[in-house]
Amino acid sequence: MVQDLLNATTLASIYVLFALGMSLVWGTIGILNFAHGSIFMFSAFIAYLVVQQIPLGMPAVIAIAMVSGALIAVAMQYLVFQPIMKKAKNPHAGELQLVIGGIGLSAIPISFAQRSTLSNPFGFSAGTFETQAYTIGGVIITNVMIIILIVGLGLGVGTALWIRNSKKGLALRALGVDPEVSAMMGIDRPKLALATMLYSGALAGLAGALLTYYFNSITSESGDTLLLKAFAIIILGGVGSIFGVILGSFILAFAEFAVLLYTNGSWVTAVSFGLLFLILLIRPQGILGKKEVRRT
Repeated sequence: MVQDLLNATTLASIYVLFALGMSLVWGTIGILNFAHGSIFMFSAFIAYLVVQQIPLGMPAVIAIAMVSGALIAVAMQYLVFQPIMKKAKNPHAGELQLVIGGIGLSAIPISFAQRSTLSNPFGFSAGTFETQAYTIGGVIITNVMIIILIVGLGLGVGTALWIRNSKKGLALRALGVDPEVSAMMGIDRPKLALATMLYSGALAGLAGALLTYYFNSITSESGDTLLLKAFAIIILGGVGSIFGVILGSFILAFAEFAVLLYTNGSWVTAVSFGLLFLILLIRPQGILGKKEVRRT
C-alpha cells in the first residue's frame, strides 16, 4: 500500500509539471494550447537525438529538453498564436482559431518523431544516468523518483506562491481577469505572453525528460495521452488555479492507481474523463476555481 502511494505521488509530480505550464497559459493569456503535448514529447526527442551522438549526463539532458521546449513554445507563440491574437477583434474573439492552430502545430513534431522512430518507443541510454534503488521499511524508492518528487512539488508550490505574491504574478492574474483593463493599466500583454509560453515550454521539456527517465522510454503519442489528462486536471482543480493543478494532479494520479489495484488497466484512461464529468456536474468552476471570474 505504501509503495502504491509513493508511486502515485511520483506520477502526480509529473502531472504537476506538465499541467502547470498548460494551466498558466490558459488561465492568464487565454490560450488553450493543444500543442503542449507535442512540445513535451518533442523536447525529450531532441534530447534523445543529441545523446545518441554525444554522451551526456542527466543534468545536460534535462537542460537540453528544457531549452528545446522553451524555444519551441516561444516560436509557436511568436509565429502563430500572437498573429492570430493580433488579428482578433478582442482577446477572446480568436480563441477557436488558437485551438485549431494548436492542433495543427502539434501534428508537425509528432509526424517527424513518428517517421524518425518508426513509431517505436525512444529513451535515453543507460550511460546518461545510473538509476539506483533504495529500500526503506520495505518500500522501494529510486533516485529518479526522488528527483521527480523534489522538482515537481517544488516547482508547483514555488510557482503558485510566486503568482500569488509577486508583482509579475499579480500582472499575470490581472491579465487573466480582464485583458482589456490590464492593457489600459500599462501591462505589456505580448511580452508577458512570450514569457509565460517560455516558462510553459520549459516545464513541458522538463516533464518530458523526467518521464522518459522514469519509464525508461516514451513514444511519439505520449504527449497526446498526457494532454487529455492535463485537461482533466485543470478543469478538476479550476482553470487558472495553480494550487488547483497540484490538487487535481494528486486526485487523478491516486484515482488511476486505485483503478489499477482493483481492475485491469483498460479503465485507467476512463477515470480521467469520469472525474472530469463528475466535477463539471457538481462544481463546474473546479474545486479551487471561482465562479465570478472567467480566468484567474
